[in-house]
Amino acid sequence: MEFFRIIKVKVQESDIQKILTLSNLDSMSNEIFVIGNQIKDKASIGGIWGEFTLTRSEIKGGLRFALSECPNALSWTITTGFPPDPNSIVIHLTINRQQKDSSFIEEVEEFLDDHKDCLLETYS
Repeated sequence: MEFFRIIKVKVQESDIQKILTLSNLDSMSNEIFVIGNQIKDKASIGGIWGEFTLTRSEIKGGLRFALSECPNALSWTITTGFPPDPNSIVIHLTINRQQKDSSFIEEVEEFLDDHKDCLLETYS
């Protein structure tokens, strides 16, 4: 399954990569937080789905985040400069399932809405 949020804010790829670090998680989410070991692009985090290792990778257009131990292979990108809206920030979240129960989908939607709100505040 995949989910999108588009934030009508013009930023550069370098701004996304510079500001959205694991030590600065609150600039993109109120729902995840560092709870343990943190190495440059890898941290133990807690959140609505429990405890995971969160990885951060620089990619063309921005960043990719992934919950390493997640049974749904949940990951998301925060990018700019590409479709579906090259002049905005695009959050694209995926899981490795074709269907999930409605409560999980609602949690994903809330997670993305929180990301959108935080990023609007960070880049406004």
